[in-house]
Amino acid sequence: MYLDKIVQIHREVAARDQRNLDDLVAQARVLSSTRGFGDQLVQGSRENLCVIAEIKRKSPSKGVLHPNLDAAHIASLYEQGGASCLSVLTDEYFFGGSVEDLQFARASTSLPVIRKDFTVSEFDVVDARLMGADCVLLIAAALTDDELSRFHDLAIHVGLEVLVETHDDREIERALNVGATIVGVNQRDLITFEVDHARAERMAPLIPPTVVRVAESGVRNADDARRLRDAGYDAVLVGESIVTSSDPVAAVRDLKVT
Repeated sequence: MYLDKIVQIHREVAARDQRNLDDLVAQARVLSSTRGFGDQLVQGSRENLCVIAEIKRKSPSKGVLHPNLDAAHIASLYEQGGASCLSVLTDEYFFGGSVEDLQFARASTSLPVIRKDFTVSEFDVVDARLMGADCVLLIAAALTDDELSRFHDLAIHVGLEVLVETHDDREIERALNVGATIVGVNQRDLITFEVDHARAERMAPLIPPTVVRVAESGVRNADDARRLRDAGYDAVLVGESIVTSSDPVAAVRDLKVT
């Protein structure tokens, strides 16, 4: 099972971390302000569906997607296409990502960036801030209620925004219980990696309109984007269909439906 294996490995790595968390938090707290991930989505969604464009080299289910990806270059193309925010994979073992990918992407654009990774410890949260991310991903399915609450609070404390990723009604309830202001619905089952293209539409009514709604995975074209916009989503997080496109600028632009 993909999620269990990935999370287990990340937890093993986190358990070996001997750094002083208080020192890291202190370093993070004095950094300059982030770029306003949530505000960018709120403002942009007044005009059209926002696109969170993902920099993704490979995936466990599809293998290599873009073997020679230049994170800075593709980030600039996404920005030209009108992306509102960037998502950058930093998981190296399963997705071929890196901290450098995030830093190069952010440095080459003016867009807010979410660190897309499997956050399983306080160190992961603070590291996201220290590496330059504006937002951090918390996957409800990978965390206990206590972890979800603690990591969410810590992220806010160090100046990060949080996208809480969910898959069903129970996880949406858990996200709202910790005060999540940005909730994602991932249409990809993280156990089987199969995509249910109607999942986000079914889940949309459960997310209050005061919360930024993000549909993740399985967005293939403008028709998919339009259905999600009509269902009430503010943004889509899209990786494979745009990172493999021969024209990423047009691929992003096509998803910005009104």
